[in-house]
Amino acid sequence: MSSPEIASLSWGHMKVKGCSSSYKDCKVWPGGSRAWDWRETGTDPADLEEVLQKGVATLVIGRGMSEALQVPSSTVDFVRQRGVELIVLQTEKAIAEYNNLVGQGATVGGIFHSTC
Repeated sequence: MSSPEIASLSWGHMKVKGCSSSYKDCKVWPGGSRAWDWRETGTDPADLEEVLQKGVATLVIGRGMSEALQVPSSTVDFVRQRGVELIVLQTEKAIAEYNNLVGQGATVGGIFHSTC
């Protein structure tokens, strides 16, 4: 099962290919996606668990258009201890990298924040 491509991104709005809904912030994984409210837990390890459980080899985190979303070292350690490669970038760059990996057939997941 492949990961869905992010079809479009603008401030406060993302569209995932094959999904009829649009998202402000979202989680994506092989075979699916859903809305994500980063204010609930930020990038706490528990918030990433849903995507990691899908068996991804790489997790991409989009920190927002102005990189306001922080990724604590405990989160980085948690992901790497699971044997998953972690890429953390500004959201436009993160989505470009995520889509590149999807195009290569990688088992990739992501969480993306589309505003600040």
